[in-house]
Amino acid sequence: RPQDFVALVERHGIGWHEKTLGQLFCDHSAKDIIRMLMAEMKGAGAQLRLETSIGEVERTASGFRVTTSAGTVDAASLVVASGGKSIPKMGATGLAYRIAEQFGLPVVETRPALVPLTLDQAQLAKLGALAGVAADAEARFGKAAFREAVLITHRGLSGPAILQISSYWREGEEIVLRLMPDIDIASILKGMRRANGRQAVQTALADILPRRLAQFFADEAKLTGRMLADLSDKTIDALASSIQVWAVKPAGSEGYRTAEVTLGGVDTRALDSRTMQAKEVPGLYFVGECVDVTGWLGGYNFQWAWASGFVAGQDV
Repeated sequence: RPQDFVALVERHGIGWHEKTLGQLFCDHSAKDIIRMLMAEMKGAGAQLRLETSIGEVERTASGFRVTTSAGTVDAASLVVASGGKSIPKMGATGLAYRIAEQFGLPVVETRPALVPLTLDQAQLAKLGALAGVAADAEARFGKAAFREAVLITHRGLSGPAILQISSYWREGEEIVLRLMPDIDIASILKGMRRANGRQAVQTALADILPRRLAQFFADEAKLTGRMLADLSDKTIDALASSIQVWAVKPAGSEGYRTAEVTLGGVDTRALDSRTMQAKEVPGLYFVGECVDVTGWLGGYNFQWAWASGFVAGQDV
C-alpha cells in the first residue's frame, strides 16, 4: 500500500514533501530512494548483478533456468521485473514481452506514454518564437483532461499536462488546450476595453498571458496593432475562444527515448491479480511496468511496481 512505502521511507530517515495533486517528492534527492532500496535488498540477502545480459530462459523440471552473460541461474520461480521499453539509454528493452510470448502469454500492443508530443514543420514554423514559454492550461483529449502546466519546446509540446494527456492521445487526432482555465478571458478583455479602449490588443493580452503567447494569438487573429476600442464583442469572444479552445494536432511523440513509461504490456487477464503469477505457467511472475498497467505522473507507476513486486514476493 502507498502508506506502507511512505512508512518505509520515513524509517530510513528520508525527508519528503507533497506537491500538487498528491505527488510526493524527496526533500533532497531521488538517489535517497535508491540507497534505501539497496539497503533493503542487502538486508534481504538478495544479489545484485550489474552489466549482465539475459540470454535464454527455459522451463525445467524443477522450475526455470536463465542463461546470462555471467553464467546460468536455476530457480524454482522466475519473477520478470525488467520494465518496459521507455528510455533505452538506461537499458530498457522488450525482454519481458519476449519472455511472455515465449510462454504463451498475450501482450497488449505497447506505445510510449507520459511523453512530450511533437509538431510538424509547419506548426513549428508558426510556434518557433514560443519555445521555452510555459502557461497554466487544461489539456483535453476525449473525456480525459489534465490541469497543469504546458510548455512549448523546439520540438512541440511538453510539460506535465501534455505528458499526462499523451497516455490517451492517438495519432491523427487533436488535443484541445484551454490556456488560463480559471479565468474568463473574454470578460476580462471587455472590462479592459471599457477602462482603456486605446490599449493595443497584444498589450492587453500580455496582462493575461506570457508576452510571447499574447503576441502569437494577436498575430493569429490579425489584431496586432489594433486598439481594444476597435473590437466588437464578437471579435473579442472569438479571440478568447482561440486561446481557451486551442485545438492542436500533434504529429507524433518523442517516442521511447524520452517516454517516462510504456503503455500496454503483458495482458493482466493472463495473470493472477493476487500474486502476479501467470495463470497457465506456475512459478512465472510478471510485475511492474512490463504489465499492462499505466498510472499518471506523480509516483503512481513506481507504486504499482513496488506493490506488484511485493505481492509476487509474498507468493514465491
